[in-house]
Amino acid sequence: MMLALISSFLLALLLNTCTGAEWCYQSQVSCEAHCKGPDLWEKVHTDCKGNKQSPINIVTKKTRADPRLTPLKFSNYQLAVSATMKNNGHSVKISLPHTPTLTISGGNLKKAYKAVQFHFHWGDNGGPGSEHTIDGEQYPMEMHIVHMREDFNSLDEALKERDGVAVLGFFYEESNSANRKYEGFIKTMKNVQNTNASAPLLGLSLSTFILPEGNMTNYYRYDGSLTTPTCTEAVVWTVFENPIPLSREQLSEFSKLKFSDGKDMVKTFRPVQPRKGRVVYRSSSAVLLASFTLLLLCVTSALGLSQIN
Repeated sequence: MMLALISSFLLALLLNTCTGAEWCYQSQVSCEAHCKGPDLWEKVHTDCKGNKQSPINIVTKKTRADPRLTPLKFSNYQLAVSATMKNNGHSVKISLPHTPTLTISGGNLKKAYKAVQFHFHWGDNGGPGSEHTIDGEQYPMEMHIVHMREDFNSLDEALKERDGVAVLGFFYEESNSANRKYEGFIKTMKNVQNTNASAPLLGLSLSTFILPEGNMTNYYRYDGSLTTPTCTEAVVWTVFENPIPLSREQLSEFSKLKFSDGKDMVKTFRPVQPRKGRVVYRSSSAVLLASFTLLLLCVTSALGLSQIN
């Protein structure tokens, strides 16, 4: 009995020694790293065990069509602005300027939201790495464009409100050819391989990084959280269905960034979290297209019958 108690104590001590107080991704967890992986993030911040955590697996057959989810309106996304790229030790983060204001509205968002920053989550040299998954499928990478409600002056202030933050999520898929729109961005990324390194990103246009407007009508919407500690549940999520193409070589460039310990920055994603009864809504454009197709078939069939008679 005493031996069992001693063994349990030593095991607990070992686990505590190996985890430490800093949060990290599962790919970083080791006794040498002294950090807490995703399973222990709630010990870093209690919000990480909440009921509205992100990311989630989106099960398409369980989503609910919402006609209010019309195409989003983007303001000033096409403008070329000066931004700052930084390796923050967890991802590559691009901080956007306060002016001009880049905003999104519409799509049943209650207010306009202004863009603050965007960052990425990826796998290992083009392997599975997105945070959200669709019917269990994990894409190679995912971009998050973080916005705060326009009536707030800071992201910290916005995170105190249930709908203070709106994040746009974009998937990436491997393509046979390079995406030329990303060439300048990836070239600049070579200058920020080490943690805390930063570089100017001149002439940045957010519209360059997202899908063509015609491919952005299909998306999912749900209430969730930040996907890193503090895991604050104040995010209105919009996850677009169509992925952005990048070549395997371009995807692999992200894995050349370094964690603070100098190791390759790989598998920088939080595992999917329980949905816990939340409804995931989908834009109704696909439903409308199906209805139109059915109507067209009915009309064609009726015309065919009238000609026979």
